[in-house]
Amino acid sequence: MKKLISLITASLVALAIPLTLIGCGGNKKTIRINEVTHSIFYAPLYLADALGYFKDEGYDITLTNGGGADATMAAVLSGGADVGFCGPEAAIYVNQGGSDDSPKVFGQLTKRDGSFLVGRTPQPDFKWSDLNGKEILAGRKGGVPAMTFEYVVKSGNIDCTLNYDVAFNMMTPAFESGIADYCTMFEPVASEYQAQGKGYIVASVGQESGEIPYTCFMAKQSYIKNNPEAVEALLRAVTKAVKYINTTDSETVAEYITPYFDGTSKASIKTSVESYKAIDAWVTNMAMKETAFEKLQDVIELAGELDARAKFNDIVITDTAQKIYEEIYK
Repeated sequence: MKKLISLITASLVALAIPLTLIGCGGNKKTIRINEVTHSIFYAPLYLADALGYFKDEGYDITLTNGGGADATMAAVLSGGADVGFCGPEAAIYVNQGGSDDSPKVFGQLTKRDGSFLVGRTPQPDFKWSDLNGKEILAGRKGGVPAMTFEYVVKSGNIDCTLNYDVAFNMMTPAFESGIADYCTMFEPVASEYQAQGKGYIVASVGQESGEIPYTCFMAKQSYIKNNPEAVEALLRAVTKAVKYINTTDSETVAEYITPYFDGTSKASIKTSVESYKAIDAWVTNMAMKETAFEKLQDVIELAGELDARAKFNDIVITDTAQKIYEEIYK
């Protein structure tokens, strides 16, 4: 945990590089969101924009790509972003570091690990015990992807080596260069990698690990207090998008979000959407449950990254998300 706080502190010297600008016309107010990475895993966020749900609320959004939870949190703390979209562990770490105006989670989007395990050969009968004696690129030490994978291997008594030395956004190139036997990848990267014949998807990490609050929206307490309309607008737009994606065929969804992924085919995006639907990736109620929060802390403790457990109410706000859920699903 101390290592991640140091990384966040170091990252404050620079803001995240803009990935894309969404809906910047007109006189609407803007919510600046820094996302931990750009992935089909977060399809409802992009779909909310594509369907005009943010515009309906009187807001535009801009997206920047942090390339890791530490950089995303740094952008929020420095004022480079209004909202951070990353693993809730970042808010726990900052809270325990004694930061003034520490961020709070006000909405959860994904409820399980969204990565897929990719190997070098086809394994239609893959068993997790096949990882015994192997090396896996599993993410950055202290990040939820790496800790969730560690939770899976420890729970299964698997004797393998987890390589934490490669930056999150460099894992796929490192794997392609010959490092490790397996690599975890999010969509659409995993499907694209397989389509190019470079590797093979053998398992879903999220299906094996079970439910865990994985990716959430968070902001400094001062922003939440001073911008309640923006928080509500974001939650309503994304909650509506989750409902849409769960009741609409993947072909139609892919048509809407393909423009958000330059260089990725609609066919690949459709496959990715179907993959995430198949593992039930998204919450319908964005109000995080305390039981889920405690499981997350179990995972962080098992990884040796938690100095002390945090109190749910010190990290999470649920009232607005719960109100929006009841409004949309009434």
